[in-house]
Amino acid sequence: MTAPEAVDSVRSIDALLAGLADPTRRRIVELLGDRPRRVGELAGELAVSPSRMSRHLKVLRDCRLVEESSPDFDARIRIYSLRSGATAELRRWLDRMEQGWSEQLLALKAHVEGGR
Repeated sequence: MTAPEAVDSVRSIDALLAGLADPTRRRIVELLGDRPRRVGELAGELAVSPSRMSRHLKVLRDCRLVEESSPDFDARIRIYSLRSGATAELRRWLDRMEQGWSEQLLALKAHVEGGR
């Protein structure tokens, strides 16, 4: 990974984690994991005003977790769904961190057992 790619990756992960930092947004992501939903449906499910829901959805769109579409028959209706592959970069980062921890724990175990 080149330096600019690494910086973009870090920014992407930072934005994703910031987007998921709010419990309401995490719940939106959970609901959208079941199926796409309209804005009003999400607002009703979470008992928040439509304007507040729109702000949460903007944050999730900006961090590229969700995408918006409209049916052909009515462009006023907004349907939100999860973006495919939106968490791939985060998963790769978490896998690297887990591997590093595992290697460190194995090294510590070997050191402790070797000192007996």
